[in-house]
Amino acid sequence: METIIGLEVHVQLNKLKTKLFCSCPLDYHGKEPNTHVCPVCLGLPGAMPVVNESAIRAGIKVALALNAEINPVMRFDRKNYFYPDLPKGFQISQYDIPLAHGGYITIETENGEKKVTLKRIHMEEDPGKLSYHGSITTARYSLIDYNRSGAPLLEIVTEPVLSSPKEARLFLNNLRIILEYLDVFGGNLEGAMRVDANISIEGSGRVEIKNISSFKGVEKALGYEITRQRNLLRRGRKIERETRHFDETNNITVSLRTKEEEQDYRYFPEPDLTPVFSYEFIEEVRRTIPEMPWEKRERFIKDYGLSFEKAKILVLDPKMADYFEKVAKKIDAKVSASWIVDVLRGELNYRGMTFGEGESRISADEFAELISYHLRGEITEKGVVEVIRTKLDEGGEIKEIIERKGLFSISPQEIDRLCREAIEKNPKAVDDYFSGKKQAANFLVGYVMKKTRGRADPAVTAKKIVQLLEERR
Repeated sequence: METIIGLEVHVQLNKLKTKLFCSCPLDYHGKEPNTHVCPVCLGLPGAMPVVNESAIRAGIKVALALNAEINPVMRFDRKNYFYPDLPKGFQISQYDIPLAHGGYITIETENGEKKVTLKRIHMEEDPGKLSYHGSITTARYSLIDYNRSGAPLLEIVTEPVLSSPKEARLFLNNLRIILEYLDVFGGNLEGAMRVDANISIEGSGRVEIKNISSFKGVEKALGYEITRQRNLLRRGRKIERETRHFDETNNITVSLRTKEEEQDYRYFPEPDLTPVFSYEFIEEVRRTIPEMPWEKRERFIKDYGLSFEKAKILVLDPKMADYFEKVAKKIDAKVSASWIVDVLRGELNYRGMTFGEGESRISADEFAELISYHLRGEITEKGVVEVIRTKLDEGGEIKEIIERKGLFSISPQEIDRLCREAIEKNPKAVDDYFSGKKQAANFLVGYVMKKTRGRADPAVTAKKIVQLLEERR
């Protein structure tokens, strides 16, 4: 039984300063409820909406980057439904003439590249936010905050071409990267990207899972729903067409209501907004699209000689890509890429820090300075890692941390002395080495590393130990 999945992704254009149809500020996160509102976003009688040009510009930018076909005429419509989060009793959205049609995003699956085609991209206003004491199914009341009401949203709708929860998550990851490169969206803000997932088992009814707020949540919700639907089919039950909610606490979906049809929304053109039309405007926006991740990846391979894998990881985050280029101006590009991808990125992930947060703790110039100490043989790899961890956790100057923690490498003369000491004080290990147990040399290296508290270069120490042993032989 084939699984069929389509996604409706609601992207809040939260890098803008104001809402979609009024001048209320968008920086409402963490503010008192219902303080960033006005007659327009509260839907008070007589209030007239005015389109935010910057929002239209950002929407076109996204559509172009997603390879979609822009409609030169865009019309807003009223989507009518009655719910507390809609103060007007309708949502200003787009129906038959949206922002754009088509487009695609490519994902890498176990079976190779897959093109996830898009059905449409349209603009609409965000509803308010309902808060529940407990879960949506157990709360005795709900509270509403209209600060979010009227925020500019893009709804990106895929064709039903995804076949697994993992593919859905890969699509969302790639979409987020593109949006961050376009600088129209801050993914770390609450409510920045919300997903409605439509899922069916081939030949059965379609179920919609509403308002999933995380990529992991999408994967878990779809995984649970696939299992639930298949179990029903095995028992000869019918899959009802309905809307369900994902309970993130229990990782299950629960029924909310029967699924609405398009005619239930009674769409009609928004009489207070005129259609938007301009070929010149579209071309003007096209010229503002920055270098995209796949373009940057190919440039990193060509200009810096990086491997495909290293370049692919570096461009996952525009801040990480920029950081790499700053470091690569000062030290070898391949060395820079390895330290950033293999070490710094891992330390940031371990701490749950974004790359932007990491750069605020250890700048590109500081990172290049630190790696330069290692390339000159003044500090070991282990020492570099220790400094990175200290910088991320405590801060401080690079040289001061190295000196305070005694991380500067031991001189060749001192390593020679300690290697001779290790051989003199560990005769059994020497005898084992001479009897053919080559790993006994590692014990002697360990002796030196312990004496120097890890400051000696392991490779240099091992080479010296073997040299002295062979001389003694």
